[in-house]
Formats: sequence, structure tokens, C-alpha cells
Amino acid sequence: MEGLLRPLCSSSMVSSPKPRNNKASLPIQLLPLMPISSRCPYSPNFTLSTKFPLSRFPPYVLYATQERQVGTEVNNDVREWAMQDFYSLRKDVETVSERVEEIRASAGLQQLEEELAVLESKAADSSFWDDRAKAQETLLALTDVKDKIKLLSEFKAKVEDAETIIMLTEEMDSIDTALLEEANTIIKELNKALDRFELTELLSGPYDKEGAVISITAGAGGTDAQDWADMLLRMYVRWGEKQRYKTRVVEKSPGEEAGIKSATIEVEGRYAYGYLSGEKGTHRIVRQSPFNSKGLRQTSFSGVEVMPLLPEESINIEIPDEDLDISFSRAGGKGGQNVNKVETAVRITHIPTGVTLRCTEERSQLANKIKALSRLKAKLLVIAEEQRASEIKQIRGDAVKAEWGQQIRNYVFHPYKLVKDVRTGLETSDIVSVMDGELEPFIKAFLKYKYSMAVSTSGVINDV
Repeated sequence: MEGLLRPLCSSSMVSSPKPRNNKASLPIQLLPLMPISSRCPYSPNFTLSTKFPLSRFPPYVLYATQERQVGTEVNNDVREWAMQDFYSLRKDVETVSERVEEIRASAGLQQLEEELAVLESKAADSSFWDDRAKAQETLLALTDVKDKIKLLSEFKAKVEDAETIIMLTEEMDSIDTALLEEANTIIKELNKALDRFELTELLSGPYDKEGAVISITAGAGGTDAQDWADMLLRMYVRWGEKQRYKTRVVEKSPGEEAGIKSATIEVEGRYAYGYLSGEKGTHRIVRQSPFNSKGLRQTSFSGVEVMPLLPEESINIEIPDEDLDISFSRAGGKGGQNVNKVETAVRITHIPTGVTLRCTEERSQLANKIKALSRLKAKLLVIAEEQRASEIKQIRGDAVKAEWGQQIRNYVFHPYKLVKDVRTGLETSDIVSVMDGELEPFIKAFLKYKYSMAVSTSGVINDV
């Protein structure tokens, strides 16, 4: 009978070869692998020698040795990859650090601190509130300077935090991935903040710091155009939400079959008008029409108007009554106590320019008239500023025509996917993200385009 064999290997069970006498074979239990230099527990006088050639050892001994070698190689690879990530991160930190220093230098931090001291001195004067309008302007300027200084200080503090993490990692024997992830997060957030700061530096218009009012009107294209206007409405609402602005739809006129005929959005937040001012114009869509039984390709247009959201007391212009054409109508809607019973909707047209505003969101005719007149004044102020007109009577009509040849941006859904800005040439195939409110690349490109155009025409940096 065969005895139990105990070779050095894993603890798995294997069977010995069948004996010639066809007797039942006994299982062979393999003991755990022991170091080669140790003594065999079953023969006290026998010692394994490392001088034996590798071919003398069973295959499982060789396999175990190879696994150990592979494990060591994997650990070395992981460490090498971690070091590569560290070197890449260190380079990113150095780049961002240089960028922060350049921005702080170009912003004139010392000059800002001097300006802050002057404004604080004015605000502390006993006669400060004698002129309330001037006092309000001073307080706004004081807030702007404080915010800018605070932002520049935060940039410096964040980049120093990232540099500290890099220094600690260099002094440590091992790499702490949690620290590297923290530094990487700091750098990503800092780059976004620096991009936003550079954008605000391009906004130097008199109303760029204000909120915005967006008016969307369906143009040529019938039901498809009304559906397209509704898609644009959602796009701008999503953009406002992502920027953490207070966004609300104050007026919405539904279409006959689908979509909307028109809508008005109020976006409250710092620099909302400055960012959105470049969205003014005609937006064109090309797609397979969902309202066409044959599924033919359809081109539709919608017009977008953007004006600053100005408080009534800050609009210091007077419009003669003879220059205004005011009409009243019943507000549209699905019902209610006042809807379709009282003529609360107000439509005001500035006769010399043809600029028209309609307001329906308030419940009374008087409230709608006041709000429509306020928006009309804001729009006329913007047009006057764009046309360099010293008086309202000098400006000309500036209505957006939502038709062929007037578009500022094309949105192609079929036969391929592409969004292209006609003015800047910027384009992207990620049309889904754009319709979900990802407008930052287009806004940034337009502001740079607007800035470069101002420099090229005047030769110096002027207020755009």
C-alpha cells in the first residue's frame, strides 16, 4: 500500500497515479510551502539546499516563486504610476502658481487697496447720505473693490495650500494618495475660479454687473419654431441654475400645438447681463421635424433679446408720451379669476425706434404697465450705449429678426450634430450638453471676440 507522501507545496488535495494492482488510490495531502532553507519537519537530519538546480524542484515551487516576483513587479509599477501622477500634479501646481501671480499683478492689488481706503473714508463722512444716489454708487463701488481684493487673496491662499501638499509629499517616504487628490481638487477649482475672474475683467460695460432679462420669441418655422423657442427657454433656465443665479420665468405664451410663442426670463445675479449680452440675436436649428409626418429636415428660427435688469430708481430717462404706443389685451392662460376676463396684458411700442415690450405676468394692468415701461427704458439705454448715442432720440431701431441670414448661432441635430457660433467660429459636437445649459465656452469666446474687436477698432482698450 502506498504511504502518504508529503511534498512541499500548497494544501490542495491531489490523487496519486493509479497502481497497477488496481487498488484504490489514497489521497495525497500537500502541506503548505515552506522556505527552501528550512529543515524538513519529517526528517530532522535532512536540509533542503539552495544549490540544487531549479529543475529539481516541483513545478508548484517554481510557480509560487513566480507569483512572488509578479507581486513585487506590480507594487513597483503602482509606485511608478503614483510618482508619475505626483510629477504631473507638481507641474500643474507650478503653472497655476505663476498664473495667480500674473493675475494679481495685472489686477493692481496695491492700487485696489488704496482705492478701498479712499472709498471707506468717503463712506465714513458725516455728509455721506446727503446725496442718496451718489452714496449708493459709492457703496456699490466699495463692495466691488472689497470683493475683488478678497478674491485675489483667496487665489493666493489656495495655491499656497496646494504647494504645501507638494512639499509634504516630497519629504515623505511614501506617497499619500489622499493628499494628492486634495491638491488635485484645489487646482481644478482654482483654475475654474481664475477663468471666471478673467471673464469678469472683460466686462467693463456700464450695465454688465446687473441682472438680465431674456426675451425669447418664436420666428420663422411655424410649430417647429415654437418648439425651438421652448427648447431655448429650457437651455437658458438650466444655465442660470448652474451659475447659481436666481432664475424665474415671468411670462410665457404657449404655442397653438406645441412649444411657446414667447417667454421672458429674469436672471438675478452679479454679471448676469454681462455674460448673457452676447446671446442676443437669432438662433437657428436644423433637425428632423417631429411635427412632420414624413420626417423631413426642417430649419427654424427663434429670436433672443437680452436687456439689463435695472431697478426703477436707477433709470434716469424720460420718454415723451407721444413717443409711446400703449395697447391692452387679455392675458393668455388656462383660466383663473382674472385671466381672459380683464385686459391686464400691456404692450408698449417706442414709436421712433419700433422697440416693443409686452408684459403679462402681473395681475393688474397698472403693474404690467409699470414693469413694461421699466424694461423698455432699460432696453433703450442699452441700445443707446451700443450706438454711442448721447440721447434716446438719437438711437435707431434694433429689433432682432428671427429669420434666415440673421442667425448668430446654428444648432444642427441632423444629419450630424454640431453647434457653431457664426461670430467667433467656435463649434462643438456635444449638442446635448449645450442644450442642457453648458454655454460657458460660447460666452467666453464671444467676450474675447468682443474685446479684441474693440481693441482693433480703437487701438486702445476702451469700455466695450
